[in-house]
Amino acid sequence: MNKRSLDLGCGNNPKNPFNVEEVYGIDAREDLGAKIFKADLAVDPIPFEDDFFDGVTAYDFIEHIPRLIYSPSRRYSFVELMNEIYRVLKPEGLFFSYTPAFPSAAAFKDPTHVNIITEETFPVYFDSISRVASMYGFHGYFQIRDQKWNEDKTHLMTLMQKVRP
Repeated sequence: MNKRSLDLGCGNNPKNPFNVEEVYGIDAREDLGAKIFKADLAVDPIPFEDDFFDGVTAYDFIEHIPRLIYSPSRRYSFVELMNEIYRVLKPEGLFFSYTPAFPSAAAFKDPTHVNIITEETFPVYFDSISRVASMYGFHGYFQIRDQKWNEDKTHLMTLMQKVRP
């Protein structure tokens, strides 16, 4: 069975922490190579069919997705992205996020960081129990498999699994 993974905001080199056979990427730039697709995930859907990937990764990416935009009406871009991640993951698929998070200064120093993540963002808003983000249109169900800080305490690493409602 061929396993596939998608790296969001991948630049030229999609990461493959799940060691799968087929790796795809998405980036906002147009000058990238094969299996890297162009999309602005603040406003565009992930350009793949439902249940396509065994894993999705986001390294230093989700902090660039606004929580709220007006385009032309109110949209919850981050919630929409989480819905898209859930949609393209196969049942039991994994989502890994590596992002600068509060209270680290790394979460704030880059002027393009518009989404501040905390230790509670995924467990409270996007887990299969609390699902607080459902009031903003979140339709998915994730189970938090692991969450911890990297060695220098700048990035929060979260591993979530798609589960059935």
